[in-house]
Amino acid sequence: MKVELLYGKATIAAAVPPGCHEMVIRKQPRAPLRDPRSAIAEVLARPIGAPALADYARGKRSACILICDITRPVPNHLFLRPMIEQLLGAGIAREAITVLIATGLHRPNEGEELARVVGDPWVLDQVRVVNHFARDDAAHVDFGRTKGRGVPVKLDRRFIEAEVRIATGLVEPHFMAGYSGGRKVVAPGIAHADTIRTFHSAAFMESAAAVSCNLVGNPLHEEQLEIVRMLGDVMALNAIINEQRELVFVSYGDIIESHDTAVRFVQDWIQVPVPRRFKTVVTSAAGFPLDQTYYQTIKSMVTPVDILAPGGTLLVASDCSEGLGSKEFRASQRRLVEMGPDGFLRSILPKALADIDEWQTEMQLKPMRVGRIQLFTGGLPPEDRSLTGVELVSDLDAAIRDAVVASGDGVAAFIPEGPYVIPKYVAA
Repeated sequence: MKVELLYGKATIAAAVPPGCHEMVIRKQPRAPLRDPRSAIAEVLARPIGAPALADYARGKRSACILICDITRPVPNHLFLRPMIEQLLGAGIAREAITVLIATGLHRPNEGEELARVVGDPWVLDQVRVVNHFARDDAAHVDFGRTKGRGVPVKLDRRFIEAEVRIATGLVEPHFMAGYSGGRKVVAPGIAHADTIRTFHSAAFMESAAAVSCNLVGNPLHEEQLEIVRMLGDVMALNAIINEQRELVFVSYGDIIESHDTAVRFVQDWIQVPVPRRFKTVVTSAAGFPLDQTYYQTIKSMVTPVDILAPGGTLLVASDCSEGLGSKEFRASQRRLVEMGPDGFLRSILPKALADIDEWQTEMQLKPMRVGRIQLFTGGLPPEDRSLTGVELVSDLDAAIRDAVVASGDGVAAFIPEGPYVIPKYVAA
């Protein structure tokens, strides 16, 4: 028996050891929308809590549409053109329409990668498509601080100054904000480094409420809501895809109301109740584009923690074709290796502003507290492997077999889609 795990742009087969029973944890199959373009036209014409896009844009002079960066497989090719055509039809000049890639603190998407993110040559020919740069002070508007937790609010000027503002993105589990999409595309998506580094500080990251699929009392979600409410009218298009990356749901309208609708659709689908914990859990980093770096791979280590038995083994298969990640993340991982998990945590707890990308190292501590983490990858060069802080394995099947034998438990869990599925332990 083999279980196909998402890996790079294809899959990798993980063998179930002889005598071992497998529990494959995945979402229930969802058929794609029969006519996704018609569904998109319908939600643009009948939004949630807002006027139709064509009516809303009439009389406006400029527009900015936010899209996610390369790390998320958003079907931009389905909805960017119809949205832009409606903006043009409402009288907004081509030169006054901007598509802004909400990179947060990630690197910019350029060249062939930019074309892949947009997914439609027509869009690139018709309007300006640009990247957000979080470290460019002059490119942001300063709104002061939130009343809730004093988060500095600085957002990309190109979005703030547009008269029609639309955020687009996937609604999927997010291991600290609860769910992606909606308000998260604005902050941290187009936020200044100071805003992002505050969100990534231990004050937020160590909150028990900052976990996948939870919005109640989640400090990130609450601050994100306060930030988008500072802006006035902001619209959102929210997409949900199945395991085959096909569109199964779309909503459009007021950024908060339309996102809430998408969350209600997805929340029971992506959370899978599991009646036991396992001493061996095998998962993926969700394949391309999420598993291009070790930085993003850490998400797949955090999401299955609820079903990992204390002292168990979590094996992750991730391509890591682009290596470890940013230079800042590399420095953070080096500190983890040198200081150890406890020393690293002590060093970051007092910080109001996290160092860039050290938050992902902090998230790695969570599964490390529960069990042993092993990584199978074909992409990391030797100089990066020593900085992962986890155990590297060269033979996935042998590592699974050894973990099962050592555990004495003849049942192993397999999660083919990795962090896009959230297993929840529910006692029988």
